[in-house]
This record gives sequence, C-alpha cells and structure tokens, in this order.
Amino acid sequence: MKIIDERIYTGRNIYSHKPCIRLTIDVENLVDTPTKDIENFNKRLLEAFEGLKNHKCSLGYVGGFIQRLHEGTYLPHVFEHVLIEMQNMLGFDKVKYGKARFVEGSIYNIVFQYELEEAAKLCAEYGLKCLNNFIENKDYDMKEAMNYIEKEIESVRLGQSTLSIYNEAVKRGIPVIRIGKNSILQLGYGKYQRRIEASITDATSTIAVDIACDKAMTKQLLKNACIPVPDGDVANCPEDVIKICKRVGYPVVIKPVDGNQGRGVTVKVSKDDEALKAYCEASKINSRVVVEKYIEGKDYRVLVVNGKVSAVSLRMPPKVTGDGACSIKELIDIENMNPQRGYGHEKPLTKIPCDEVTISYLNSMNLSLDYIPSKNETVLLRQNANLSTGGSAKDCSDIIHPENINYAVRAAETIGLDVAGIDICTKDISKPLLENNGAVIEVNASPGLRMHISPTYGKGRNVAADIIDYLFPNPEKTSIPVISVTGTNGKTTTTRMIGHILSMKGMHVGMTTTGGIYIDNKCVLNGDTTGPDSALTILMDKRVEAAVLETARGGIVRRGLGYDLSDVGVITNISEDHLGIDGIETIEDLIDVKSLVAEAVKDYGYVVLNADDESVNILKQRVRSNIVYFSKNPENIIIKKHILGGGLSVFLKDNFIYFADGEKIQPVVDVREMPSTFDGKLQYNIENAMAACGACCALNVDIDIISKGLKTFYLDGIQNPGRFNVYNMNNFKVVVDYGHNVQAFRAVLNSIKKMEAKRLVGVIGVPGDRMDESIIRCGYICGCGFDYLYIKEDVDKRGRKEFEVAKLLEMGVIQSGKKDEDYKIILNEGEALLKAMENAREGDLIAVFYEDYGSIMKAIERYKLESKGVSNFNNISAV
Repeated sequence: MKIIDERIYTGRNIYSHKPCIRLTIDVENLVDTPTKDIENFNKRLLEAFEGLKNHKCSLGYVGGFIQRLHEGTYLPHVFEHVLIEMQNMLGFDKVKYGKARFVEGSIYNIVFQYELEEAAKLCAEYGLKCLNNFIENKDYDMKEAMNYIEKEIESVRLGQSTLSIYNEAVKRGIPVIRIGKNSILQLGYGKYQRRIEASITDATSTIAVDIACDKAMTKQLLKNACIPVPDGDVANCPEDVIKICKRVGYPVVIKPVDGNQGRGVTVKVSKDDEALKAYCEASKINSRVVVEKYIEGKDYRVLVVNGKVSAVSLRMPPKVTGDGACSIKELIDIENMNPQRGYGHEKPLTKIPCDEVTISYLNSMNLSLDYIPSKNETVLLRQNANLSTGGSAKDCSDIIHPENINYAVRAAETIGLDVAGIDICTKDISKPLLENNGAVIEVNASPGLRMHISPTYGKGRNVAADIIDYLFPNPEKTSIPVISVTGTNGKTTTTRMIGHILSMKGMHVGMTTTGGIYIDNKCVLNGDTTGPDSALTILMDKRVEAAVLETARGGIVRRGLGYDLSDVGVITNISEDHLGIDGIETIEDLIDVKSLVAEAVKDYGYVVLNADDESVNILKQRVRSNIVYFSKNPENIIIKKHILGGGLSVFLKDNFIYFADGEKIQPVVDVREMPSTFDGKLQYNIENAMAACGACCALNVDIDIISKGLKTFYLDGIQNPGRFNVYNMNNFKVVVDYGHNVQAFRAVLNSIKKMEAKRLVGVIGVPGDRMDESIIRCGYICGCGFDYLYIKEDVDKRGRKEFEVAKLLEMGVIQSGKKDEDYKIILNEGEALLKAMENAREGDLIAVFYEDYGSIMKAIERYKLESKGVSNFNNISAV
C-alpha cells in the first residue's frame, strides 16, 4: 500500500467543515483482501492501537469498528481509523471525522480531519509504515514512532496558553488565523482583528516587556512605587556578590538579570562559597547578576489582565514520592508517563527533566538519581517551581487577600503590562504581604496560562475568557462583514457591484476577483485571485471594513474556503462548466461543490439564491441560515411564497428592480439607469445587479445607497475590467468579455444582437480543461451566432496539445453550417483580435473572449496607434 497523492484542505471544504487531508492511496494487489484474511494483521493492529476498540465506525456504537474488523473490512478503511486514532493518541481529541472512498481499480481516497497539519502528515507517514509491516506479518514499534512524532511536533503545536485563547475565540464565533508556525494568532478579520502571541497582545508595550525582562530595573521601579520587594542589588563580578551578600545578610537568592524558566537561579544560598558558585552559574546566562534577600514563603503566581486579577496559583517544585523499591530516576520515569505530562507546553504539565540542575540539586542534599526513597518519602527535585521544568500548581484564586490584589495590579501597571504574571513570595497569600514579610519577586511579560487553566489541584480558571474580553470589549465588533460570491457566470461582476455599493457607504472594501485583489479600488495583485490565499490577503488587512470574495470552484475543490463563515453567501447561477475536472462529472457534482458557499454562512446570515435557476431547489436544502431570493419574474412562485412568508426578495418588474421585505416592497432602481445594462439590453447584468442588491439588503445597506451604487457602476476598464467592456474604434466596436462556457457565450450573443451591429465577428477560445463535447458545443453556438469567426487558443493549454482545442471549436463551427471562408484559425489571441480589427467593416461589432486581458488591451492599443500611423510598438503596455 502506498500514498500517490496528498491534498491539504486548510478550511471548510467539500468533505467536511473541519480542516482535512485527502490521501490518494494505491492498495495494489490487496484491494479485494479483507484484513481478517491477512495473517495476524487484526491481532497486531489492536495491540498497537488499543483505542480502536472505542471507535464506533458506521455502525454507530462503541466497538463498531472492531465488529467490522472481525466481519472483514479493507485496508483503506483501516488506514482511515488508524489516522484518526494516532492523532487522538497525540492529544488531538477533537479529531473524529474520516472516510475512505473507492476511486478506480486499486485506488482509494482517504479523507481525514486534522488539527495540526504537521502531526497529521507524520501520522500518515508512520501509520502507513506500520500497516505495511503488519501486512508482511512483521512487528512495528508504534510506541517509538509516537514518541518520535511527539518530539517532532513539539515546536509547532500550540501550547496550552495559546490553545486556550484559540478555543475561547472559536467558542465565541471569532474567526482565528494562525500566523506562521509559532504561537501568533489573528483573532477576527480586517479592521477589528487583534493579534496575540501566547499571552502577549498587540497592545503590549515593547518597553514594558524590556523592563520586565530586566529584573533589576523591574525591582527598582516596584520599589519606587512602594511595592514590597526583596532587598538586594546587581553584581557584575564575584567581589560584588560577596559585598551584597554581607549587606543584605544570608540566605540570599542569586539569579541572572534576564533569566527565565528558573535557569541560572539558586535559592537559599547561605555561605560565601555557595554564593560564588551560584554566581558562576547565573553569569553563564548574563554577566549582570541579581543578588537579593531570600524571602521565606511559598511561590505564588498572580495573573493580571487589564488591571484586574484573573487567577492566582501556588506553584510547587517537581517531586517524587518513594515506594521503597524504585530509584528517583525510575520514579521520575513513572511520573513522566502521566498523560497530563507532555513535552514543552503541549499539556497541563511538563515532563520532569533529569538534567544537570536536577542532579546538582539532589547532590546538594547528598542524594543521586540512583537513590531509592523509602515508602511515602517525598523528594524535591529542584528549587524552582516553574511548570516548564516539571512543577505543579494549586489554584488559590478565591483566597488572595485584597491588599495583595492591590499590590499585584499596581505592579503590572508600574511596569506597564496589560497582561502580566506577578510572582509573589509569602507564607500565606490570604494574608497581607507585610504581615508575613512577603514580597513581589518578579513581574513577567507573556505569563503562562497553563497553571490557571488546568491546575494540578483545585478549580481551573477560564483566564482565556478574561483576555478575550479585554481584546474585544464590544462582542459585536470582532469581525468585518464577509460576502462570498460563487456561481458559474457573473461572479466577478456581482462581486465588483457589491464592493462598489459598500464603498458608496463609505466603507474600506477589500475584494478578490478573477482579475486581481483590490483594496479601496486599487489593485494590489493582478491575476486570477479567487482562492483561499487571496481571501486571506483581504481578511488580514487592517484597513478592510468589508470583504467581498469571489470564490471560484477551483479553489473550493483544491483547498477549501479561505474564510470561516460569511455573513452573506451569493450563488449567481449554476450551469455546465468545468465538468470532467477534479472528479466533478455532473451538474449535481458541481452543485455539491458550489453549495459549500451556502452552507458556510453564519446562523443569522443570508444566502442569496437565483430563483430562476434550475438548481435553486437543491441549493436551498443546503442552506442553514436565511435566504434572499432574486428573480427576473415577479410571478416566480418561489419569490411569491417567500414574500408571503416574510422573507427577503429582489425581483424585476416593468424595468424596475424591487426589494421586498415580506410584504413591504420598495423600488430600488430603473435598470435603464444602470450603465452596466446598456439601457436594459444586458439581461445577465440585470441578474448580477439583483444578486448584488440582495446581498447588500441582507447587510442592511440603505436602499438609496444601493440605487446610487448601481447607477454609478460602469462596464469599463476601471470598475469592471474585462466584463463586457465596449471600445468604440473608428467605425466599429470591440466588446471584451471573459465568457468561456456555453451559457456565457449565449448571454453575450443575446446582448450584442440587441446592439444593432451590421455584422457580428467573434474571436473565440475555450480553456483546454473542458470536455470535448462542451468545446464543440461552444463552437456550434458561436458558429450560429456570429457572421465571421476567428478561432484562437489560450496560452495555457491545460493538458491539451497545440491546435487541439482550436480543431474542436472548428468542428462545432462547421456543424453550425459555416464554410471555410466564414472563419479563420489564429492561435495567438492578441494577433487574432488585431487581424479582426484590421479586417473590420464599418458597423461591425467584434466580440473577443479572452484568456489574457493584458494581451487584448495591447492589441487594441496597437490598432489605435496603427490607425494614427505609428509603427513603433516596443513601449506598448497593457492598460
């Protein structure tokens, strides 16, 4: 069994509303062999993956998968469950979804959910190795493989602090984008986004962080603010250490001025020689070393968020309790098997290290890792109580004394931190510091949240909620309006219309279209930008107040959606296009893909559907939110029922577009006043305008603004480049359009026939990834509609050979009754258009269906210059 293809879906996709990976595998000669017939396979499988016993499978009850194994199931199905179980074993408990589907021959697709891409890919790699070993009746050390995967993903998986904030945001419906492979998250979209790294927010002062990292400076500022701190000073050499120790008096604490996680810290130093040794350790991290009076008491961490105490924990050093038989090293190994302990910050507790610090601390007590503690004997393993070095925590949030709350809040404010971890040493946090000779020891930027979220003892505190409350004081302002537009034809124009209307409202609009990415009507990237990466460009821009995203089939099929949920989803229409590509063989398959845009809408959002489209009854079944219907027919039964039911609708009557909110009906605009319709001649742009109107009405945009927007939206190279742009030449016209399928050709032909041209000339081409029958039909339609034709090809052949598409189009043209003298093949579209213009007659209308907008504009510019007698075209650039 081998993997022959891998496809990563980072967002909602055609298989699931969770991130998924699709593996295409070849089962080879075992395609028809159930695993029960492979010697020892099932036995080895259940020994390696005990959790499979809990898998329900399609039977719907615990043990269902085991039953399927015993009855006889196939390798792809087993691989699917192994991929889920391996991720569960790594702690990704939310991973539940998977399915295996036959493709052809011995090829299967396995789709499975993931939380961390790197973990899922490693599970696929090592899960496959394991199963292949079992197929060959060989053992496989899955425990070793899982340990390897855990270590490999340690640096990229989200720690408990970041994960808690991620989960809290998701729970509140705030979209989350992980930036890079570290712990930086973007919460929300566009203008309202906030960014956070662990517990450092985008409002955290860098100066405050620098101060917090300098323990000496922190202590001086706290002292100036009359906050109790240990007496001490900074030593720059061994002599300074001894002087400070004699002044403050033993015992002392010696630590680097900028250390963290307890590195280089020695506590309760009682002699000069110990002090010099501790200084040597601390100076390995920084030559400046803090020497301060040791404060007798317990180690407390107080979390302050936005001037309020959020949680309090007592931190305790790592320890083991003897059983009279095991050594300290063995007891540590046993404790590290605790499922609550992991590497780094991945789990509530960190594995206890057997490092030099542990050995040194044991040696200071005349112990070693080989020492066997007596039964119930407790052995501390290091001085510091940091969770990152194996410590544990007890929640004390309910007992902290009000005076200590005041000290903690003032300490954070003095340093200037919005989120801070205040380290307090005192005998009892429930009593005032001064009563117990307690003190504030340190103020930490980016404090860990694990000890508060999942303390070893006591109640967990949802401190992530406090941080989210601070970042988003107004729950309604966590994201910008997101409008997603899909369909077979009209997507780009509808997207641009919506964007234009919203800009008329004074909003900063970001758009993704087939023609490029736009922010405030300025193109930031040319090209076909309708996939998830382009959507992220808009959603991550802090200027954007509304995102209007053209969402094409290709991006949906290959990567899924680039956003979480939209406020409005628009489906303009669905007709035959792109069939035979990416497994989409039928109109039903295409509807299934496009309907993802309708499904991925907020519960209170809207889906705009074309009530005249044949697919509408299927699409509406996929909608989980509200619906806005639009129709050119005011008597459309769907529209009438929807209005009677109090729904939102847009319809055309007597050349007016109307908006109906239940039985309240308002006129929006006379279509003859819309430049995009050419005095009402372009019927498909009337449909696009109604779709745009429906989307904007769903967003509660004022009708007057919608009307003004539609009246000022032009079919030119600025507002709608490449979509029925009309260029008046000397005595003929050129229409530039992006039509590339049967329905688009028909729509354009119907429109240009109303423009009273003496002769219609077509410059036609079709993308090579269409089925032969579709290309021939396009040729036939154009042959019937145009008086003369130039057949060209796209530069990107999409798997076809040169002349292959042109010959198919020619077949259709000939079937329409055209003779050799009625058409010409010129493969380069710029040259084909130039020849059409050179041969144009007075009153002609040339319609060119382009692949490369730039090459078409160059041809038009060149013709204009030729007409003026200019012969040097070296500096011509695309308009």
